[in-house]
Amino acid sequence: MKNKSLLLLLTFCLCSVLIAQNQQPKWLNIVYIGNSITQGVQIEEPKRNAPPVKASVYLHKQEDVGEVKFSNQGVSGSTTVDFLPQNNILFPKVKEAADLLKEDTWATLIFSIMLGTNDSAVKGPNGSPVSPEQYKENLKTIINELLIGYPASIVVLHQPLWYSPTTYNSSIYLQEGLDRLQTYFPEIRSLVTEYKDQYPDQVFLGDTEGFDFFREHKEEFLILEEGNQGVFYLHPNKEGAAKLGELWGKAIHRIINE
Repeated sequence: MKNKSLLLLLTFCLCSVLIAQNQQPKWLNIVYIGNSITQGVQIEEPKRNAPPVKASVYLHKQEDVGEVKFSNQGVSGSTTVDFLPQNNILFPKVKEAADLLKEDTWATLIFSIMLGTNDSAVKGPNGSPVSPEQYKENLKTIINELLIGYPASIVVLHQPLWYSPTTYNSSIYLQEGLDRLQTYFPEIRSLVTEYKDQYPDQVFLGDTEGFDFFREHKEEFLILEEGNQGVFYLHPNKEGAAKLGELWGKAIHRIINE
């Protein structure tokens, strides 16, 4: 009888410990990788209003999340080609940021990636136009290097946002680019599926709502810009950046609780 009581007591204590651990706030360190949209180009005070800031604020407000540290590695005009480790252009900065954040060993290191807008361009950005197959291979190369360097990290892939078919600034996008951009979406999903066996619970599909949302609410959340084929929509305004940050934050929050 004593042994049975002792066993029940130990089981109760173990369950209590596990419940307490699950209730501990999650500490997050996030490196945001992207282009001008991630960087916060053309919005007022990007250091306070860029999507990575708003995503991190959203996460910090969640009851099950503790401190959130982040680094905004969005670079205007960048493509997946620019972030390839072997090209030694932008990846060293990503690694530098991650190395600083990984010192907090109690926190979960997350790489939040949204690339593809500039890859889809007809002409202008480095490597464009990038085919769907090459886009997938480029992302895979980047992710592999991140998972090798930071084996306990999580990678979140967000779908790129809609832009108007008249988009033509210093680079040419237009309808051809917009059509190409949408061919990247199945490649992202396919990549996430492929990683499930080799790296279970480490590579996830992030936000997928942004494309349709900004297409349907362009006047309210995107900046009206003058281009070589009239006006166009490409970059979120201050309110759009906040909305995008919320979409990213919701996706990341869902993932860390799966």
